[in-house]
Amino acid sequence: MHCQRCGQPTEPREVGGRSRPVCPACGTVTYQDPKLAACVVILRRNAGRTEVLLGRRGAGTRNPGTWSFPAGFIDRGEHVEDAAVREVREETGLTITLGTLLGVWSATGESTVLLAWLAATVTGTAIAADDLFSVAWFRTDDPPDLGFAHDRDILQRAL
Repeated sequence: MHCQRCGQPTEPREVGGRSRPVCPACGTVTYQDPKLAACVVILRRNAGRTEVLLGRRGAGTRNPGTWSFPAGFIDRGEHVEDAAVREVREETGLTITLGTLLGVWSATGESTVLLAWLAATVTGTAIAADDLFSVAWFRTDDPPDLGFAHDRDILQRAL
């Protein structure tokens, strides 16, 4: 990592009880803020059962080949709700409105903080796009192996 102020290589030093990148040339401390991400749980009723729409994560994503909810990073200056709607549209082609905020997830040592919503309304036909290999509907009582530890908890909250 290089200093954001002068461009020199940084080195790890303890600052405030944590190891942080510090520039030995100018003393600038870099605080590595977490990345915010948004995901949306999309449910439907089919033949008397509840199904969830999942996307199979594509190459170049974290945990490629695994199944998870439509999700993505929130851009600087973007409203978190707008990012959630945008990510669903980019990854599945669906137009949604957001319902309940299901919660916020983070884990020690992870750099991402995830906000999860339940979709209130859904319009269109799901097709895989952007970061996904494919999309498919799964019974909520028998989902595939999910890509992230928090996914099962998110699904349970949505139900």
